[in-house]
Amino acid sequence: MRNLNQDTITQAVIARLSDTPDARLKEVLTCVVQHLHALARELRLTEAELQAGIEFLTAVGKKCSASRQEFVLLADVLGLSTLTVAMNHDKPAGCTEATTFGPFYVPDAQPMASGADLAGDAPGQPCRVRGRVCALDGGPVAAAQVEVWQSDADGRYDVQYEDLPGPRARGVFSTGADGRFQLRSVLASPYPVPEDGPVGQLMRASSGHPWRPAHMHFRISAPGFEILVTQVYRQGDPYLDSDPVYGVRQSLVAPWVPDEQGLYTLDFDFVLQRRAGSEP
Repeated sequence: MRNLNQDTITQAVIARLSDTPDARLKEVLTCVVQHLHALARELRLTEAELQAGIEFLTAVGKKCSASRQEFVLLADVLGLSTLTVAMNHDKPAGCTEATTFGPFYVPDAQPMASGADLAGDAPGQPCRVRGRVCALDGGPVAAAQVEVWQSDADGRYDVQYEDLPGPRARGVFSTGADGRFQLRSVLASPYPVPEDGPVGQLMRASSGHPWRPAHMHFRISAPGFEILVTQVYRQGDPYLDSDPVYGVRQSLVAPWVPDEQGLYTLDFDFVLQRRAGSEP
């Protein structure tokens, strides 16, 4: 391991990893080393550039907190989140497509009765959401847990506020025997991803805009089915074709339709994929 140079360092590092007990960890580390070293060679990476990269990742870590995941945002804007979702959720035709989780999910949100208003005092135009959760064969999925969260009309999620007494614009609903659920909330609005951190600086440096199209998040789970994490996007939004986190799928774009009194309604059905080995 002495007198290593630019031609021998990569194989030396890989050789040191050869006794890694966990086979998958060994595979991942070996691949990461090979690609990182190849990237450094291709770019003719300078020491100053390496240091700048280390400082950037350090800043990303420092920006993370219990209510904000800057590394998730970084993976989102680099397209890595969408790529990973696409590789791991290649569903049969007819199933609802999965998309990115986003950095603002909070587990153990409050269960709510059917038709309840999850928005609380969040600013925004009122709306209602009606939907059905079913299997690919069309059968209803009863007692599915439908977790919902969204931003308010000011483009902020509850966890981005420091002075809220509790959760807002998020909740958990259960489907009935017919697979249906309904809730009330505020109309989805476009909003910028957080720009006050290192990822925002990266976006500005690469001339990207931060605006996500209006959407509502859903995480749907039921025994015997794969968990679905997805977003429903508001039809007509100007940012549908330039989403900075690459999350939009045409099948997930739907209208929020206003009635004569100005109440908007979203009707959207979700089709789940059964887990392998799970019988109807």
